[in-house]
This record gives sequence, C-alpha cells and structure tokens, in this order.
Amino acid sequence: MLYINGEWRKSNCGDTLEVMNPATGQLIKSVASGGREETREAIECAKEAFKTWKKATGEQRGSYLAEAVKKMKEKADDIAETITLEMGKPLLDAKREVAGAISYLDWYAEEAKRIYGETIAASHPDKHLMVLREPVGVTAAITPWNFPSSMITRKIAPAIAAGCTVVLKPAPSTPLSAIKVFECFHEAELPKGVVNLVIGPAEEIGDEMTENPDVRKLTFTGSTNVGKLLMRKSANTVKKVSMELGGHAPLIVFADADLEAAVQGVLLTKFRNAGQTCISTNRIYVAESIANEFGKKLAQEVEKLTVGNGIEEGIDVGPLINSLALEKVESHVEDAIRKNGKVLCGGRRVEITKGHFYEPTVINNAHDDMKISTEETFGPVAPIFTFKDEAEIIQRANHESYGLAAYCFTNDLGRGHRMVKELEYGIIGINDASPIVPQAPFGGIKESGIGKEGGKSGLLEYLEEKFVSINMGN
Repeated sequence: MLYINGEWRKSNCGDTLEVMNPATGQLIKSVASGGREETREAIECAKEAFKTWKKATGEQRGSYLAEAVKKMKEKADDIAETITLEMGKPLLDAKREVAGAISYLDWYAEEAKRIYGETIAASHPDKHLMVLREPVGVTAAITPWNFPSSMITRKIAPAIAAGCTVVLKPAPSTPLSAIKVFECFHEAELPKGVVNLVIGPAEEIGDEMTENPDVRKLTFTGSTNVGKLLMRKSANTVKKVSMELGGHAPLIVFADADLEAAVQGVLLTKFRNAGQTCISTNRIYVAESIANEFGKKLAQEVEKLTVGNGIEEGIDVGPLINSLALEKVESHVEDAIRKNGKVLCGGRRVEITKGHFYEPTVINNAHDDMKISTEETFGPVAPIFTFKDEAEIIQRANHESYGLAAYCFTNDLGRGHRMVKELEYGIIGINDASPIVPQAPFGGIKESGIGKEGGKSGLLEYLEEKFVSINMGN
C-alpha cells in the first residue's frame, strides 16, 4: 500500500509490484505500485503539511518521534522477520538492524530540541547580527534494499526533527519493510502529510522528485552512478542534495596487529549481510611477514560460517539479493582465479532451493590488476593483498574515486594516528570494525557521497541558514 497524507491507499491505476524472497525465489506478497501521479500528490500533501509542521516546536516534533520509537519497539520482531523474508539477511542481523533503526528515531527525538542559531559580533555599534536555522522544506528520500528499515529512519528522523516533511521511495525489492516502518509513523499519529510513502518504478518516481520545484531537498543512498544521475536531474531546480554512495573499503593489517581481532574485524565487515553493505571491506591489505598466517586463520574462521535461508536458526550468511548480484560475484572470483588468485576457501555457488547463494570466499595472492581491486563486489568475497611498508600501503589503500570507509588494525598508537591523517575516507575505524553510531556523522568523500547522516551533522543537512542584520540606530 501507498501512504499519502496520512492514509493507506492503492495506486490510481491499480498497478502492483511483486516482492520475491531471495532465499527461495518465491512470491511473498504483491503491493500497490504508483508512479508520477501518486508522487506528485504526495509532494503536494507534504508541501501543505510543511506550512504547519515547520512551526511546531522542537519538543513537539521530538514527541512524535519518541512515540514512533515506542511503536517500533512493539513491532520490532515483526519488522525484523519482514526484512529477512524480502532481502535475505539472517534474522539475528535483521533484529540488529531494527535496533539501529530505532536508535536513529530515539537520537533525533532529543536532537529536535537542539536546533540553535547564533549571534555574530557586529562590525557597527548600531547593528545586531543573527543567524537563524530553518527547515529546508519538502524532502524527497530514496532508500536502498540492503538496510530497508534503518536507512529509512536515518533519513526521516533528522528531516522531521528539523521541521521538514518527507516523501520516501523505498527500493522495489524491499517495500514491505518500509510499509512496516510507516505503520509505526501512522500509529504514532504524525500529522497528515508529514511523512508519505510512494512505491513503484524508480525512474518515474525519481523524475517527479527531481523535477518538481516543490521538492527542496533530495537525499539518496545507493550506487554512485545513480547518485550522479539524480544530481544532474536535480540541478535544474537547484535542490539541496545529500548522497551516500558507493564504497571500496580497505582493511589494513600491520605486522604488530592483534591477528585474532583483525580476523574478527574481517568477518564483521566482509561477511555480515553477505558483503552487501556500502562500508563492507573490499580489499584486505596484510603485511607480507604475517600474510600466510593471517590467510590461514581467516580461512579457518570463514569455513565455519553457515550459509542458508536467514529465517532459519544458526545462519551466518544469507542469499544475495538477486541473480545479477550473484553473477557479479561469480565474475569477480573467476577473474581473480584467471589472474593467479588462490582460493583458500569457498569460490562456488551454493545450491539451496532457488535462492541466490554464494559460499563465503577467501582469495589469497590478490593484486591490483584484478577487477576485485577496483570494482565494488557487493558479495561475500575477501581478497588478501600484501604490502611491505607504511608508505606503500597509504598510497595503495587510498582509492582514486571512492572514499567512504576504511579500517586499520595496529597496536602502534603513533601509526594509528598517522593512518587517520593519511587515509582519504569519511569513516575510519582503528582497531574497530563497527564504528557506526547514531550520534556520529556517516558519509564519504570523493565519489562516495556528499553530506552526512547521523549526529548533529545529519540534522544540519535538513536546515537552511538565514542571516539577519538589524539596524538599531535612529
């Protein structure tokens, strides 16, 4: 169902979208599918609601978010199961995602009260100078399938905390999770038109969002290529944009690192969600002196991972989202093997029902001529590269185009600080494979994105500054 102006409804033309389970290939459910017309209606409703919502106090807006937190906690298990059914991640990981989604609502429920302006020292005794921060306006949000609940709240929570109204388009693969989240907003009794949900064709809905002058802000999470397209289309109306785009994260292991911790770091950053995350490790750089030992330890742990339908107990790695994703992973592994890569474990499809499964894979002897060294694999494949010294690894770890996340394992405090300065990434974890928290900014540099999500920075993305100069003289 679509959710427009506080009401659940079908599309005007009656079209539907089939939602498939990637673990079984079976139909889960059909949902209403709208297009330009429904998106335009949602934008008009959001524009009307903005007139009142922008005047609400931060405490009032925060109270609605706090109520949404309660509703999501009540429905947490149901939402998690829906995530697993429509995108495949193991149920335990889905529950972690829902907890993360709630944490963003909870954080911005409080942060809504903390939108501050400032007073500027005047250059003339008769003047008083101020900067006010006001909501940017109607916001269009486009979210991906790999985190179908937390990506929604990470965008919507700061937007409505700032006083904006929102029209959201979820990925066509995972609309059911979005519906579950919007049920919580509905039950929290947000005023009509503050949040709206449109489901349907990406190009048709995206074109209306980018071309409609009533949309003043566009926020998107997805591939770099699509992000560039949306930016070009938004240019004609000069919209404010924030883009969380592709990544190609390096994970560096120095000879002095705690190898057990580094191995666990790879397991967490590479194989969670079957490697289908934008901050997933893509290149593992290991000091030459410990590369063989590290490879053996990692392969031993990876072989323990259980592949299967995420709804079942004891599953560590679920399916890839679709057949195209599976084919891409296969092509990267085949390319690596042709170029003398050595498969330490995995390297094959897993035939489970009609799902899109691939074995968790470790490849040794990886080098810079392989596709996997420059293209985002988005799958459970861990290539191990080697390096000689710090100067070499700084040069190789920094990617020409991507700059989202990087990880480094070392017990040398000075080296850790040097890596923080030299690595060209928006997020860096030093001996920390899980750095993401709601109170901190999330986002990349270069072609990995524009703007931030999370923390105070995420709130500022939905605010405009208004400078006021008051002449107090006679």
